[in-house]
Amino acid sequence: MIELLQSLPLVASWGLFAGCALVIGVLGTRLTRVVDDLADRTGLGEAIAGAVLLGMATSLSGIVLSVSAALADRPELAMSNALGGIAVQTLFLTIADVVHRRANLEHAAASLGNLMQGGLLLCLLALLLVGRFSPEWTLWQVHPITPLLFCGYLFGLHLVRRAESNPMWSPSRTYETRLDEPDSQALQRSLGSLWLAFVLMAAVLGVTGWLLERSATVIAEETGLSQVAVGVLLTSIATSLPELVTSIAAVRRGALTLAVAGIIGGNAFDTLFAAVSDIAYRGGSIYHAVPDEVSLWVALALLMTGILITGLLRRQERGPGGIGFESVAIIGCYTAGVVMVVFGGGGGRTG
Repeated sequence: MIELLQSLPLVASWGLFAGCALVIGVLGTRLTRVVDDLADRTGLGEAIAGAVLLGMATSLSGIVLSVSAALADRPELAMSNALGGIAVQTLFLTIADVVHRRANLEHAAASLGNLMQGGLLLCLLALLLVGRFSPEWTLWQVHPITPLLFCGYLFGLHLVRRAESNPMWSPSRTYETRLDEPDSQALQRSLGSLWLAFVLMAAVLGVTGWLLERSATVIAEETGLSQVAVGVLLTSIATSLPELVTSIAAVRRGALTLAVAGIIGGNAFDTLFAAVSDIAYRGGSIYHAVPDEVSLWVALALLMTGILITGLLRRQERGPGGIGFESVAIIGCYTAGVVMVVFGGGGGRTG
């Protein structure tokens, strides 16, 4: 099976890539409904359910792709897929912002949970940069930053949960603020059937991620594109499609907190792509095996997340064209990153 996928012609690889992207997009829409209902049935709330359940499930295809690439000694593809995914998923929030025409999405979905998740994401991204520029020390070919990423993520989730159960700060309520309130229809659904649907869809997303890695490898080899360009411009977008469709679906359902939490929480989980890729990569520290072109996307993700948190704090009710200043700035940052990947020459030192 693996040999067959590796020998696919370019046209068939593009077809497999497009088919996987379609599956990811369709399942993403259905997954939103299931997670929104699980948030109500379990009492987790939209912020935690979006960050953990929705963020984790929609990230499975991406994490499988990054691990597969790292195992196959393609660290640039593994890391650029992870970091490009964080950037493009933040960009997707601007699309959800456009869809929510009543007010700026960051105004309507402001919550303590989302702000805490944003702070956690900043810390995890900063850890990635620490790993990149720290000494190349490893234990069993694993860099010390890797266990710190896992510990930081779990501790961060603990803090988010505690902050939501015993808040010391809350955003001011306005006419456009949408509160996280249980849906009566969701409470009628069987909890067992909801969990079963969630697990099955998450499993399918994981398989599509593995298939995407195989097709992306052929595309990179046949077209001459660098692994960084394929990771940032192709696989990261394809594996991030669930975040786009789930965010838009959540906005249309009125689950605005879930829409924002799914992106920010998913991005925090996506930083663990680097951690598991470091474990899978047997050539030493994966943080030192990639060029500065990849590290650039950590910096861009930090900048875009900082802008997003500023928007959540500023809570501009309505900006020019119906979107806030943060959406305009995020679009500008991502566009600049793509321009640098396409026209920057693909260079940069490695370690």
